[in-house]
Amino acid sequence: MQLFAKFWPAGFRSVLSITFVSFILAGLATRTVLVVWAWPLIEPDPLALARIYAVGFVYDLAFSLYALLPLAAYACLVPAWLWRSKAGRIAMHGFFVLTFATLIFTFCAELLFWEEFAVRFNFIAVDYLVYTHEVIQNIMESYPMPALVAGLLAGALAIWRMLRGRIGAAMDARPPLARRLAVLVALGLAATVAILGLDQRLHHLGSNSYRNELASSGPYQFFAAFRNNELDYAQNFASLPEAEVATELRHVLARPDETFLDNVEPMDIARHVPPARPVDQMNVVLVMVESLSPGFMHYFNSESDLTPNLDALVGESLFFNDFYATGTRTVRGLEAVTLSMPPTPGRAIVKRLGRESGLWSLGGVLRDQGYATEFLYGGYGYFDNMAAFFSGNGYDVYDLSNVPSEKVAFQNAWGMADEYLFNLTLDRADHASDEGKPFFFHVMTTSNHRPYTYPEGRIDIPSGTGRAGAVKYTDWAIGDFLRKARGKPWFDNTLFVILADHQASSAGRAQVPVQRYRIPMWFYSPKHIKPGLMETLSSQIDVAPTLLSLLGVEYDSAAFGRDILATPAGEGRALFGNYQNLALFDGKEIALLSPRKETTLRHDPFGESPVEESVASDEPLVRRAIVYYEGAADFYGKGLDVWPVPQSTLIGTAGNGDITGQIALTTPSH
Repeated sequence: MQLFAKFWPAGFRSVLSITFVSFILAGLATRTVLVVWAWPLIEPDPLALARIYAVGFVYDLAFSLYALLPLAAYACLVPAWLWRSKAGRIAMHGFFVLTFATLIFTFCAELLFWEEFAVRFNFIAVDYLVYTHEVIQNIMESYPMPALVAGLLAGALAIWRMLRGRIGAAMDARPPLARRLAVLVALGLAATVAILGLDQRLHHLGSNSYRNELASSGPYQFFAAFRNNELDYAQNFASLPEAEVATELRHVLARPDETFLDNVEPMDIARHVPPARPVDQMNVVLVMVESLSPGFMHYFNSESDLTPNLDALVGESLFFNDFYATGTRTVRGLEAVTLSMPPTPGRAIVKRLGRESGLWSLGGVLRDQGYATEFLYGGYGYFDNMAAFFSGNGYDVYDLSNVPSEKVAFQNAWGMADEYLFNLTLDRADHASDEGKPFFFHVMTTSNHRPYTYPEGRIDIPSGTGRAGAVKYTDWAIGDFLRKARGKPWFDNTLFVILADHQASSAGRAQVPVQRYRIPMWFYSPKHIKPGLMETLSSQIDVAPTLLSLLGVEYDSAAFGRDILATPAGEGRALFGNYQNLALFDGKEIALLSPRKETTLRHDPFGESPVEESVASDEPLVRRAIVYYEGAADFYGKGLDVWPVPQSTLIGTAGNGDITGQIALTTPSH
């Protein structure tokens, strides 16, 4: 209380003072706890700490000004009789109890969010707030909520009891209207200056992402994310003349035998792709595994034994060991695999309302080739707008909303346990096979997600005890799925593609830590794919062109990816990023494009302390990155990705040739 008195010696004659100091101290406490938590990672020194706290105070101050405005308006304009009435006093005391409870809740939420993502509140927190059912259920299943709520209320009441006398005194003090209006106007002006003059640039203190995050404010970033769900590429990122981008983009995307369909609009990359191989009308089951980090596998981490089935599958598959996710969220992986498009800044296309249908997609191409194309999701498809996106782009959607309850014996906040999702996949495959149709299924799992619960008795780790158990259960479910599939008549003519949507953690010292984007991928089809190791650098946008090439499909394409199997050695590349920073990795260096048109080259990206230097936009790797990302932004922004729905036709007789005879492979190794 002496701290309050020192800075606000007037005895808290204003409820605004109490509220303001509460917000500032809450921000200071949160930052201090997180600084201690991340101490080894921020490479601390006195100057760095001073900058973290100074910049952080600016953000806390700005948010406090925003938060004070509604209370200031009430205190200024409410009639005196209501202000001093018993009801008015009860309401004000209740307001403070609620405020203290909210601050304690926000403090705890920030700690949990940091534990999960190693960042302050951002797009992810905003997205989670939108999907209240999943989030609330997840919280209820993951934490002892009665005890936590009781503790939260107890803490709020304890703070209120210490301050109730001062709150009462503040209620007794009623300055004249002119003075109250002056305070309100001053706050309004200060908040306006903060809104117009402050953005996310101030807390970019350097290349250490932990320092940058700690210098920000969770509440400030939370509301800023609402305003910045999409970033205009031309206004925020380095660009080149459109004619140059168009020419170079067509050069890097198309094979010599591909023909562009539009020679009027320079940014239109639509092109006709002749078949690369003889027609092989295999079925395809593409499984995206939630949060499958390479470190969970014994193949990448000799100390891990969580994925015996997936590790065994390495030696039976064409295994891609230099493969990268485009982002750190499921929607980014879905976007990349389905649309073959680099991550555009801001929100993923999957979640952009109003643009859910009529886009070029992998499913749309295969549906036109006579395939049954389905998206099968363990949860409810409305989450992240997945159902609208897939149903509008060539897929039938199956999720918890249209699966009979008797088919799902276990589910948690995020959806059905993976084994029941795979059972659904088997049923749908049987149905398509009985109808004589080839099928392409895109399957998205959910079990490797907090609260990490699954049916008991499947593995030797009890349900709900943590990520390790969820990973091992998902691995068991995949193994069980493949064992059952091997007994099906359609198995021999089916290609199973298994890959992660993203890693379990995106945290790292660098803004876009390359090691946090690497994920595994398997192509498994004993009758069609010779086991081996594919070491070509590639990313999720390359999945669609590679699959279509394997199937011998002739089609029109709007893909930004390339056929991995036909990429010459040393010419691979990976594109990935977060909602603000865009990266191009050539295997040796990373070109980074950031807001304020900043262009950076990162040397030795896998080293302990990667070296970054600001470079001009004409640096070759940076220029190539601009071509990809500016091209994708223009292609999407101009609506060139809108795709006509073609007539359905059936491709030729299915073949069963061994296509890997055309591919140089090596023996899988660790």
